[in-house]
Amino acid sequence: MPEGDTILRAANRMRPVLEGIVPEEIATPQPRHARDRWPERLAGRSVLGVGTHGKHLFLRFEGDLVLHSHLRMTGAWAVHPCGAHWRRAPRRAWLVLRARGHEVVEFDGPVLELMTASRSRFDQRLAALGPDVLAPEFDGERFLARLRADDPARAIGDALLDQRIVAGIGNIWKVEGCWGAGVDPWRPLRAVGNAEALALIEGLRQRMRAAAEEPRARRRDRRVYDRAGMPCPRCEGTIRARGQGDDNRTTYWCPACQR
Repeated sequence: MPEGDTILRAANRMRPVLEGIVPEEIATPQPRHARDRWPERLAGRSVLGVGTHGKHLFLRFEGDLVLHSHLRMTGAWAVHPCGAHWRRAPRRAWLVLRARGHEVVEFDGPVLELMTASRSRFDQRLAALGPDVLAPEFDGERFLARLRADDPARAIGDALLDQRIVAGIGNIWKVEGCWGAGVDPWRPLRAVGNAEALALIEGLRQRMRAAAEEPRARRRDRRVYDRAGMPCPRCEGTIRARGQGDDNRTTYWCPACQR
């Protein structure tokens, strides 16, 4: 699943193309959106902003309208010069916006909806999200409040994937964040101090923001993810792997140096 850094990187690429102008063309090739009439409803409206919160992306248009996207496991945003070859088949495109000689395309996104800005502010799914891990100023107090309101027996690794506690962290960054902070992902929340939790998040923020700027940084920065049985790059202990949480997401960690 694309994590917060992937969504932020997509938004950063889209802003120079879309912000401040009326798209020359808006197309919705996916049959499920044929009756939504988005091209007609958005015609003549300029894009006021491209924003993100965790794994969610928002295109804000004049007239109180917002396109909301969540890619889940299969979706992707792409920006191509007009006429360039797309990395995915055209039949997989759900939304195409053409402007400034480029095409902004959303492929395979299972959550793509047009709503009013006021509805987006009160949407229960969005209102329930925790603070954005990649926000310019992270709301640490809100994060801690939500963390401490959770089950104290819950493992910290599992809690970091709960978007109601903190938005934008997926399984890869959960694993790498715990390793970077030297925190055992199986440690219960009651045994994780506030300073320790905030330090873990701050370390993650730095690495995720770097990955948002440079896509290859994410792969270069992997230390333990998908390396079960290999030596830990910090202490040379053996990296282990086991499913964690209700979704049984595979967690990688070094029992020798993560406490």
